[in-house]
Amino acid sequence: MVARTTKRTYTLKLGGKHNYPTLKQLELLMALIQSDGISSAGAKLGMSPSATSHALRALETALGAPLIDRSAPGAPLTYSGEQILPLVKEVFAALQLMKSIARSDAELKTGQLHIGSFGASGTLRALPPLLRAFRHKHPGVDVHIVEKPEDQTSLDLMEHRIELAVVPLPKLELETRTLAMDELVAVLPCEHPLAKEDIVQLKELMQYPFLLTRAGSKPLIYRLLLKHDIKPRIAHELHQITSILHYVAQGDGVSILARLALPDAIPGVVYKPLTPTTQRYIALACQNSNRLSPVARAFWNEAKIKTN
Repeated sequence: MVARTTKRTYTLKLGGKHNYPTLKQLELLMALIQSDGISSAGAKLGMSPSATSHALRALETALGAPLIDRSAPGAPLTYSGEQILPLVKEVFAALQLMKSIARSDAELKTGQLHIGSFGASGTLRALPPLLRAFRHKHPGVDVHIVEKPEDQTSLDLMEHRIELAVVPLPKLELETRTLAMDELVAVLPCEHPLAKEDIVQLKELMQYPFLLTRAGSKPLIYRLLLKHDIKPRIAHELHQITSILHYVAQGDGVSILARLALPDAIPGVVYKPLTPTTQRYIALACQNSNRLSPVARAFWNEAKIKTN
């Protein structure tokens, strides 16, 4: 007996019923690019493995082409899938725009706006003056700040999950409006020998055990150290700024942090200007200001007023 193999074929039909992908199927395709496999992508959407597999097959049948390379590790997109993905993103961008328009009237008496932020410098320093001015003009609009690491905040913006975000520059792929300038400073115990200096030398600071942040300013610190060919003696790597400040106050080491991310005063800790140092600019960003919802456009324009 000769074994027979079957090959799935895809035919794109232009008429009839149930020939277009559902939003759930398109959402699954979006989830795939952020997952390590088909099952994990479906799990993010609360779908069982069988439901996930069925939805993908139905999507491929509706579009008339295989979208997933099931023979490769991680099930990456095929060429057709890669070409379709930008169009899928546009679908969800249009849906977000429709929802925003439907929830707010021309005078912005009501509405909702979600703004991403990458950390304390943006959330606690750059955003509050802008938020106060916007809420004074539009008290009926609910503004929600969503704080995540910088790379995730930028991804949320690029994937149309949010319309606006506060990010560190440069972001050449985005439209931006600068909100604030930040710089790195030395963070020392009050009794530290360098605490008496008006300006702390970077090379002298690096002679002591170093507490490295894993938060938003980590890439900026690495670039500074790399530029001056300095390798710190890392004692601890900590994500929370409050943890770093607590360790510094105990005398467990010194640190370098972004000035805008720091509270005004902490017992047992001093901040000192650093030389050489480096600066960064923090900005409000969007993908395309001409396609913002009315609520997001009003906030974007408020940023223009504040920065002029």
